Amino acid sequence: MADTTHSGDPTTDEPREPRRTSVTKRGGGDPASRGRTTIADGVVEKIAGLAARDVVGVHAMGSGISRTFGAVRDRVPGGGGAKSNVTRGVKAEVGEVQTALDLEIVVDYGVSIADVAGDVRENVIAAVERMTGLEVVEVNIAVSDVKLPEEEEEEPEPRLQ
Repeated sequence: MADTTHSGDPTTDEPREPRRTSVTKRGGGDPASRGRTTIADGVVEKIAGLAARDVVGVHAMGSGISRTFGAVRDRVPGGGGAKSNVTRGVKAEVGEVQTALDLEIVVDYGVSIADVAGDVRENVIAAVERMTGLEVVEVNIAVSDVKLPEEEEEEPEPRLQ
Protein backbone atom coordinates (compact mmCIF):
# COMPACT_ATOMS: atom_id res chain seq x y z
CA MET A 1 0.00 0.00 0.00
CA ALA A 2 1.32 3.37 -1.01
CA ASP A 3 0.68 6.68 0.67
CA THR A 4 -0.23 9.55 -1.65
CA THR A 5 -0.61 13.17 -0.81
CA HIS A 6 -3.33 15.11 -2.46
CA SER A 7 -3.17 18.86 -2.68
CA GLY A 8 -6.43 19.37 -4.51
CA ASP A 9 -9.85 20.39 -3.24
CA PRO A 10 -11.25 17.37 -1.32
CA THR A 11 -14.81 18.05 -2.50
CA THR A 12 -14.07 18.22 -6.24
CA ASP A 13 -10.76 16.39 -6.44
CA GLU A 14 -9.38 19.19 -8.69
CA PRO A 15 -6.10 20.99 -8.12
CA ARG A 16 -6.44 24.07 -5.98
CA GLU A 17 -5.44 27.51 -7.34
CA PRO A 18 -2.54 29.12 -5.55
CA ARG A 19 -3.71 31.54 -2.93
CA ARG A 20 -3.31 35.18 -4.04
CA THR A 21 -2.62 37.80 -1.51
CA SER A 22 -3.93 41.27 -2.14
CA VAL A 23 -1.48 44.15 -2.03
CA THR A 24 -2.87 47.29 -0.52
CA LYS A 25 -1.59 50.46 -2.19
CA ARG A 26 -1.22 53.51 -0.04
CA GLY A 27 -3.40 56.43 -1.00
CA GLY A 28 -5.47 54.33 -3.38
CA GLY A 29 -6.25 55.19 -6.95
CA ASP A 30 -4.21 56.33 -9.88
CA PRO A 31 -1.29 58.63 -8.95
CA ALA A 32 -2.37 61.06 -11.66
CA SER A 33 -5.64 61.64 -9.81
CA ARG A 34 -3.99 62.53 -6.50
CA GLY A 35 -3.97 66.28 -6.70
CA ARG A 36 -4.47 69.16 -9.05
CA THR A 37 -2.34 70.78 -11.70
CA THR A 38 -2.90 74.42 -12.59
CA ILE A 39 -1.28 76.16 -15.54
CA ALA A 40 -0.79 79.92 -15.47
CA ASP A 41 -1.96 82.12 -18.34
CA GLY A 42 1.65 83.21 -18.90
CA VAL A 43 2.79 79.63 -19.50
CA VAL A 44 0.21 79.14 -22.25
CA GLU A 45 1.09 82.57 -23.68
CA LYS A 46 4.78 81.64 -23.93
CA ILE A 47 4.02 78.32 -25.63
CA ALA A 48 1.63 79.98 -28.08
CA GLY A 49 4.02 82.86 -28.79
CA LEU A 50 6.91 80.55 -29.61
CA ALA A 51 4.69 78.29 -31.74
CA ALA A 52 3.32 81.26 -33.70
CA ARG A 53 6.80 82.66 -34.37
CA ASP A 54 7.86 79.30 -35.85
CA VAL A 55 5.45 79.74 -38.77
CA VAL A 56 6.93 80.95 -42.05
CA GLY A 57 5.41 84.30 -42.97
CA VAL A 58 5.07 85.60 -39.41
CA HIS A 59 7.39 88.59 -39.18
CA ALA A 60 6.58 89.68 -35.63
CA MET A 61 3.98 89.51 -32.88
CA GLY A 62 1.97 92.41 -31.48
CA SER A 63 0.95 95.80 -32.80
CA GLY A 64 3.45 98.41 -33.92
CA ILE A 65 3.10 100.36 -30.69
CA SER A 66 3.54 97.31 -28.47
CA ARG A 67 6.63 96.30 -30.46
CA THR A 68 8.08 99.81 -30.12
CA PHE A 69 7.46 99.91 -26.37
CA GLY A 70 8.81 96.37 -26.13
CA ALA A 71 12.02 97.36 -27.91
CA VAL A 72 12.53 100.23 -25.46
CA ARG A 73 11.62 97.99 -22.49
CA ASP A 74 14.12 95.35 -23.65
CA ARG A 75 16.92 97.93 -23.42
CA VAL A 76 16.07 98.97 -19.86
CA PRO A 77 17.69 96.82 -17.17
CA GLY A 78 14.99 94.81 -15.42
CA GLY A 79 12.42 95.84 -18.02
CA GLY A 80 11.18 92.37 -18.84
CA GLY A 81 13.48 91.47 -21.69
CA ALA A 82 12.99 88.00 -23.20
CA LYS A 83 9.80 87.20 -21.29
CA SER A 84 7.91 90.20 -22.66
CA ASN A 85 9.24 89.52 -26.16
CA VAL A 86 7.95 85.93 -26.17
CA THR A 87 4.46 86.81 -24.95
CA ARG A 88 4.09 90.04 -26.95
CA GLY A 89 0.94 89.87 -29.04
CA VAL A 90 -0.49 86.87 -27.16
CA LYS A 91 -3.35 86.82 -24.65
CA ALA A 92 -4.56 83.56 -23.09
CA GLU A 93 -7.54 82.75 -20.91
CA VAL A 94 -6.93 79.47 -19.12
CA GLY A 95 -9.60 77.42 -17.39
CA GLU A 96 -9.33 74.04 -15.67
CA VAL A 97 -9.47 71.98 -18.87
CA GLN A 98 -9.73 74.51 -21.72
CA THR A 99 -7.99 77.61 -23.00
CA ALA A 100 -8.73 80.34 -25.54
CA LEU A 101 -6.09 82.47 -27.23
CA ASP A 102 -5.94 85.84 -28.97
CA LEU A 103 -2.90 86.53 -31.14
CA GLU A 104 -1.82 89.69 -32.92
CA ILE A 105 0.66 89.12 -35.72
CA VAL A 106 2.57 91.00 -38.40
CA VAL A 107 3.00 89.08 -41.65
CA ASP A 108 5.66 89.38 -44.33
CA TYR A 109 4.59 91.06 -47.56
CA GLY A 110 3.72 88.61 -50.34
CA VAL A 111 2.49 85.70 -48.23
CA SER A 112 -1.10 84.53 -48.16
CA ILE A 113 -2.54 85.94 -44.95
CA ALA A 114 -5.22 83.23 -44.84
CA ASP A 115 -2.58 80.48 -45.18
CA VAL A 116 -0.31 82.04 -42.55
CA ALA A 117 -3.23 82.47 -40.13
CA GLY A 118 -4.28 78.84 -40.69
CA ASP A 119 -0.72 77.60 -40.15
CA VAL A 120 -0.36 79.71 -37.00
CA ARG A 121 -3.66 78.41 -35.64
CA GLU A 122 -2.66 74.79 -36.36
CA ASN A 123 0.83 75.13 -34.87
CA VAL A 124 -0.38 76.94 -31.74
CA ILE A 125 -3.17 74.43 -31.07
CA ALA A 126 -0.82 71.47 -31.51
CA ALA A 127 1.88 72.94 -29.25
CA VAL A 128 -0.46 74.09 -26.46
CA GLU A 129 -2.49 70.87 -26.37
CA ARG A 130 0.61 68.65 -26.49
CA MET A 131 2.48 70.52 -23.76
CA THR A 132 -0.37 71.39 -21.39
CA GLY A 133 -3.09 68.81 -22.01
CA LEU A 134 -5.60 71.66 -22.19
CA GLU A 135 -8.19 71.72 -24.96
CA VAL A 136 -7.75 74.81 -27.13
CA VAL A 137 -11.29 75.97 -27.89
CA GLU A 138 -10.35 78.93 -30.09
CA VAL A 139 -7.41 80.83 -31.50
CA ASN A 140 -8.37 84.31 -32.71
CA ILE A 141 -5.79 85.95 -34.95
CA ALA A 142 -5.61 89.66 -35.72
CA VAL A 143 -3.20 90.70 -38.46
CA SER A 144 -2.13 94.19 -37.43
CA ASP A 145 0.47 94.95 -40.10
CA VAL A 146 2.35 93.76 -43.18
CA LYS A 147 6.14 94.00 -43.19
CA LEU A 148 7.27 95.47 -46.49
CA PRO A 149 10.71 94.41 -47.76
CA GLU A 150 12.07 97.98 -47.86
CA GLU A 151 10.86 98.92 -44.36
CA GLU A 152 13.47 99.38 -41.69
CA GLU A 153 13.18 97.51 -38.43
CA GLU A 154 11.27 99.52 -35.84
CA GLU A 155 13.75 98.86 -33.07
CA PRO A 156 15.93 101.91 -32.45
CA GLU A 157 19.66 101.64 -32.87
CA PRO A 158 21.59 101.52 -29.61
CA ARG A 159 23.34 104.81 -28.83
CA LEU A 160 26.36 103.07 -27.36
CA GLN A 161 28.49 100.76 -29.44
